[in-house]
Amino acid sequence: MSADATSTNQPADGTATGTGSEARYTTLQRVILPTAAQMDTIPLYVDIGSAAGAQLSTMDGSAEDSRGVDRSVPVSSSGGTAHAEDFISRTATTVRAGNRISFATYFNAFPASYWRRWTTVEAVRLSVRTRGTGTIIVYKSNARGSLQRVDSTRVSGPADTVFDLPLAPFGDGGWYWFDLVAGNESLVLEEAGWQGVDDGHTPGRITLQITTMNKVSYCLDNLRLLADSPEALELLQEILIVDQGSSKVADHPDFETVAARLPGKLRIINQANLGGSGGFSRGMYEAVQNGSDYALLLDDDVVIEPASISRLLIFADRCRKPTIVGGHMFDLYNRTVLHTFGEVVNPWRFQPDQPVPEQVLGHDLERFTLRNTPWLHRRVDVDYNGWWMDLIPTSVIRELGLSLPVFIKWDDAEYGLRAKKAGYPTVSLPGAAVWHVSWIDKDDLVGWQAYFHIRNRLISALIHSPYERGGKVLRESGYADIKHLISMQYYTAAGRAMALEDVLAGPDQLHRILPERIKQIRGMTSEYPDAQLAPDVEKYPAPHVEKPPRHGRGFSAPGYSKLVPWAAKTVTRQLLSPVSESAKERPQAHIAHQDNKWWRISQYDSALVSNAEGTGVSWYRRDPAELRQQLTRSAALHAQLLREWPRLRRQYREAAARIASIDAWAETFAAYTEGEVRR
Repeated sequence: MSADATSTNQPADGTATGTGSEARYTTLQRVILPTAAQMDTIPLYVDIGSAAGAQLSTMDGSAEDSRGVDRSVPVSSSGGTAHAEDFISRTATTVRAGNRISFATYFNAFPASYWRRWTTVEAVRLSVRTRGTGTIIVYKSNARGSLQRVDSTRVSGPADTVFDLPLAPFGDGGWYWFDLVAGNESLVLEEAGWQGVDDGHTPGRITLQITTMNKVSYCLDNLRLLADSPEALELLQEILIVDQGSSKVADHPDFETVAARLPGKLRIINQANLGGSGGFSRGMYEAVQNGSDYALLLDDDVVIEPASISRLLIFADRCRKPTIVGGHMFDLYNRTVLHTFGEVVNPWRFQPDQPVPEQVLGHDLERFTLRNTPWLHRRVDVDYNGWWMDLIPTSVIRELGLSLPVFIKWDDAEYGLRAKKAGYPTVSLPGAAVWHVSWIDKDDLVGWQAYFHIRNRLISALIHSPYERGGKVLRESGYADIKHLISMQYYTAAGRAMALEDVLAGPDQLHRILPERIKQIRGMTSEYPDAQLAPDVEKYPAPHVEKPPRHGRGFSAPGYSKLVPWAAKTVTRQLLSPVSESAKERPQAHIAHQDNKWWRISQYDSALVSNAEGTGVSWYRRDPAELRQQLTRSAALHAQLLREWPRLRRQYREAAARIASIDAWAETFAAYTEGEVRR
């Protein structure tokens, strides 16, 4: 038996007998299994591949062996066959005779390093209840992802087995998990869980808040999930939907049936469209007003793993100090793909970034399992968590206020930075997650959202950037304008210019313009062909070009050393060269969204361009006069921002607490609340 663990077969009734004293244990993380409707997510719950972990060098701290071969590269799981009929319930499953399954998975391995770093828990107990003959094997990993066997025991008949496991070795990373190996007959796992000593603390109460904008079916589906999850529902003081759409949740014909399953829990506030920041701020505000301990913010277009709610709460309750605890995001349409494992804000560029260089955006846990992906074993410390699922203590809200009134984009990142500056960390907790439409199939840097991206990025940089003039943020903004303009994306560039003007106008207008700007920006679409979308490409003339660009050669991005002369030549040509009559009458090419790169589209005078969602096509057309006017406007605005940055920084930092305060938001809510529904 390992020196750092003990195992016994005894009743798993929550009582452990030690050296003459008794300790009560409570569940920190229950082992869960997929529902019948979620069979495509099996790899997130059970690993039926080989038991091998990543191959790492033991000679030194590098990931290369003596021959210089990189052993840190994930190896595809050898896989096995999952049988849906083996899953008896959400806590019970059958291991067929002679087979082996592992719980080294996202939802069932225990993220030991996170508990060691952020909570008061010093040791964990694994409790496993089985029926039949077989073996339980406990493993752990270190921050480099190497697998280490901890302990094992044989079980026979009905058995309750516990393993007492320390958290001391997990300073920089690592997980615990266990495997089940069946003997000559099947072995049944009836239930299992990771437990901690009961500290007598009364669990906190949550206001679960969903901000929605015409996503009625998603909201109703999540309400059904909660109604079907009594353990999660028990923790909720209130379920609050902030409905900002024109299609109301309460008007759906299924609403009353769903609401009847949540008696006394459900409240809907109908208010004008104040964006994500207005909706989430309303949830934070109401959680403070109703006396909840936490506000749990959720996007509307998500599918919840209900066990995540209790995991977030139990972790947050045991943190050393008030801590924001968020869940990860999986791809709704490819459900084993982990979109991101944690985010920070790059202080020089002031852009979201990944805290671990090896981290993969869109990591498929079906192909590359937890056991053979080294970077997943390193603890990832973050600056913020996306508000697709984020648990915020109301004590933090009372001190820091609500979101900045910025409609959408950067509200979650800015709040995380604000909390960090005040001494309140954010933890993105493995094992807690939702499924959400990923950003991979979106392009919100183009179109009406571009206004909010650059405006809110600049506001956040003015408040939080450690650099005198925001580091690289203004330079990158200027580059982005040039790329949009030579790509004939005049609508996007016009929105970005409006954003810069609003930044220069100062912080005290932000509440006033909160519901207005979205209408104004969308109202500009009729002025720009690149903003007008047709669902059918046949609406446009068939593409034709008399002389293909680059003499018919392929396109490639200019190298760094050639970028400035290339850009100068391209801008000069677009400004001075007249648009041919044929390019005015019909597009020169049809460019798929994934091929719509600035160095390609800029070589045409007109082109049909598909949008990211694949739902429509726009006709981009070069306009030298528009390009000249917008280039001049962009240059002037960026020069003014650079000049006035020190003044604006003082202004925004002084106003930040005031405009994010509970009192300031209360006035906005009073002005834009349209009604309330309680069930």
